[in-house]
Formats: sequence, structure tokens, C-alpha cells
Amino acid sequence: MPELPEVETYRRFINEVAVGQTIAGLTVHDTHVLAVPEDELRAALLGRTITGTGRLGKNCFLELDNGRLLVLHFGMTGDIGAYRDEADAPRFTRVAWQLSDSGLNLAFIDPRKFGRIRLADSAAAYQKAKKLGPDALQITAAELHQKLSRRKVFVKPLLLDQALTAGLGNWIVDEVLFQAKIHPERLGNSLLEPETTALHDAIQLVLSTAIAHEANYRHFPKSFLIHAREWDDSATPGSDAHTFCPRHPKTKIDKFYVGGRATYTCPQCQPAPSV
Repeated sequence: MPELPEVETYRRFINEVAVGQTIAGLTVHDTHVLAVPEDELRAALLGRTITGTGRLGKNCFLELDNGRLLVLHFGMTGDIGAYRDEADAPRFTRVAWQLSDSGLNLAFIDPRKFGRIRLADSAAAYQKAKKLGPDALQITAAELHQKLSRRKVFVKPLLLDQALTAGLGNWIVDEVLFQAKIHPERLGNSLLEPETTALHDAIQLVLSTAIAHEANYRHFPKSFLIHAREWDDSATPGSDAHTFCPRHPKTKIDKFYVGGRATYTCPQCQPAPSV
């Protein structure tokens, strides 16, 4: 599903093609993705100018000239696109906004229709309503340590909890824990302050790297664990060379489940906690 790096890439695209444009029309092909009545959405958007963009975790904001926000959440398969002629509309376009000045249509694309389009009075109001923590790129090391130190829960599900920090998904958390050399079954309250600092540094590293490469993981550094995940097809067919730790070429990556989520670790880099 689109994670923070993908959504930041979408935000930058919208910022480039839509900011300063007035919404002249709205086409709804499927109301399933609307979390607000179509008539209300239409009344709130038509004639409004997009003045900026923002993001909180996996949520993308289009700022309107009256201070309100159009909120896009991309679910499991959502994407954003633009087209000029209806015949060129991307497949699975569910909603499109016509931009008056450029003649472009901004398309909300979602094959599986788990994404949602909402309105909000402000980013702070939306954050409070959805009980979201600080954005993963904005949380400080001190905040992270304070939040983790209160919880006697495995660190992996804690980092996946959007109420703790917004924007971290499954593969990102695995990568962060690998880079920080922390086992996913360490309890949050067992982490020492230097460890949460390393965790914070790893969050910034992984997210900034993914954004810089527009979330194309095949271009990530060879030192990243992501290349050992089973859906990575960059290795030679029939070879299991990509299943070894990039730091320890003779150590195979372990796969198991934490909180029902597939999890990848290096047993040498991330020793299991003692019982």
C-alpha cells in the first residue's frame, strides 16, 4: 500500500501541477471512495483555488483558498495522476478534478477502492479526529523515547501504530529496525535512550532515502534490508543471493510473524531478546 514516501511523492506531483489552479469541475465515477456526500464535496470544491499542499503520515492535503482541506487517503492501491482528454484518463480513475487554468484533470486512481476522499477544516482538526500521532519525519528523538518508554509492547507494532507516529508501514518498520539493529520483539519500555535515538535516526534515514528515490525500492542502497524481502525480483532468477544480510553475507535473513505481520530480520544484527 502507499506508505509515507509514496504519498510524499504524490504530494510533490500535486504541488507541481495543481497549486494555483482553480477547481472548475468534479467528475465522480465511483462514490465508494467518498467519505463525504458528493453534493457536499462538489459545493466545497467548485470555484475554489488550490493554494498549497501538505501531508501527515499517509494522508495528503490539498489546501483551499478558504482555509479548508481536501484530504486524500490512498488505502492499499491508491495513486494520483493527471490527464487532459477523457480518453486518456488512467484506468481505475474514481474521481477527477478539472483545473481551469491548465486544462488538466487531476485523477484519484484506486483499483481496489479502499482509498477515501474527505474534507477537513484544518490539518490539526483532522489529526485530532483521526487520533494520529506526529508525522514520522517530524517526531523528535525525545518524543519517540517518551512514547516508547511507556509501553510494554513489542516495538514493531508500536511503530506501526499511527497514533504513536503517523506514516510508518510494514516494510519501512522492518527496515528501520534493521538499520537501528533492534529486534522487532524488543519491548518498547526496554529500549535505552541511545537505542531510541538510533531508531529515530533510522526512521529519518529510511524515509529520506525512499523519498529521494521516489519510493522505487530497486534503487535503494545495497545496504538496505528491503532487497532481501521475498517480493524483491532484482536477484538473478533461481538465486537466493538476495536472502542474505547485506552486512553479513553468510547470514540468512529470518522471516517470521510479529503481530500478524510478515517480519524480516538479521539474527546477527538484531539478536532476539532474552526471555
